[in-house]
Amino acid sequence: MTTEGVDASDNGPRPGSTTHPRFVALRTALWRLLPPPIRRYVPATFVGFCVLNLCTFSIDLALLAVLYRGLGLPNAVSVTLAYAVAFSLAFVLNRWLNFESHLPAGPQTARYVLVVAVNYLAIILGIGAGLIALGVPFQWARVTAGLVEAVYVYSAMRWFVFADRGRRGD
Repeated sequence: MTTEGVDASDNGPRPGSTTHPRFVALRTALWRLLPPPIRRYVPATFVGFCVLNLCTFSIDLALLAVLYRGLGLPNAVSVTLAYAVAFSLAFVLNRWLNFESHLPAGPQTARYVLVVAVNYLAIILGIGAGLIALGVPFQWARVTAGLVEAVYVYSAMRWFVFADRGRRGD
């Protein structure tokens, strides 16, 4: 642990990293904007996850609007298609840029599919569809479900999908 209480490997590229240095610089700069007491508990990879997933979530919402409102597809179909595109992109970007994983992709993909399936059924459809059934507009229902899923998915990616048991602090 560093003096801030965060695993040093979460705050910069690992030796031999193929991560884009601009992303690491952005992630670290944003992390350093957090007040020190918060930095003690929030790793830089969470900030990176938020940046990347905000981008993929925007793609998710745009696709959802096009599919649901523009093409008139049923909500469940629209959510599923938009979700599949966004989460596939999120996996690739987080693996490459944020978690800098060099472990075999096959087992990680299998773990990620499990995480996504649980997330989709319990959070996206469960919370999202439940809120829509209660009369909440689909955009607000999806944003609410998205906040819940952010905490769940980051935790699962850090400690299950991309877990490198050889790293300190995990």
